[in-house]
Amino acid sequence: MNVGIKIQGMKVTDIIERYYSIPGIVAAGIGGSRAASSGDSTSDYDIYFFTDREIPVEERKKIVAPLSSKYEVGGDYFGPGDEYWVDELDVEFDVMFFDRKWFEDIVRGTWIDGRASNAYTTAFLYTLSNLQITYDPENWLGGLQKLIDTPYPEKLRQNIIHRAFMLMKDKPFSSYIEQIKKAVERNDFNSINHRTAAFLESYYDALFASNRLLHPGEKRLIAFSLANCKDLPAEFEKDMQKALCEKGPALPVLLSDMVEKLRTSIRN
Repeated sequence: MNVGIKIQGMKVTDIIERYYSIPGIVAAGIGGSRAASSGDSTSDYDIYFFTDREIPVEERKKIVAPLSSKYEVGGDYFGPGDEYWVDELDVEFDVMFFDRKWFEDIVRGTWIDGRASNAYTTAFLYTLSNLQITYDPENWLGGLQKLIDTPYPEKLRQNIIHRAFMLMKDKPFSSYIEQIKKAVERNDFNSINHRTAAFLESYYDALFASNRLLHPGEKRLIAFSLANCKDLPAEFEKDMQKALCEKGPALPVLLSDMVEKLRTSIRN
């Protein structure tokens, strides 16, 4: 990614650097699909700022307003952040502010302690791994990158796989498949969609962990899996397409079969 290339006289890094003088900004980087070289012409720039204090909306707006005719500063729907269209660059910026301690606790808790979540367990680590650091005077962010630039911890791998299989099928009560089966019997399509999405989140968590891959997030997961997973379940792509379309009695049967195929691929 050439963030240094000038577009109509301005560089992407020119904008990012305007934030560095704000008290409380301790590190910054470019993430998302742009940093991972998987973006396209519609991709925005995900800019991450790591902070030691809450950054006032007024200070952020002073930077954004002169650059953009369309912006939202102070949105907290997905955590503190701002979104705006950079007129001169003709691109969208999605700026996020992460508390430094909170982020480091996630990284260490996951990678060192082996803490698994219901889904997207290593997604923040994927962001960290692919982050193009633009500002890090204390080498704090670089230190975290170095921490996870090590072999995938087996404890973490096993914890993710165990948790995902329990949620998908193995729990004696209220597994996702059991919930989906009841939703199908009730003809409750909202519940079917909701629980199927949760099932697939855990499925991908287990799939990526079994392949010792960090979770890339929610986009292009079939393509990512085909390109990067050395061990894929039998009929992975066909089954995944069916799971995304099926809403009837065949769905819980299909999902149960997918779990067993995944289990087999891990054993092998």
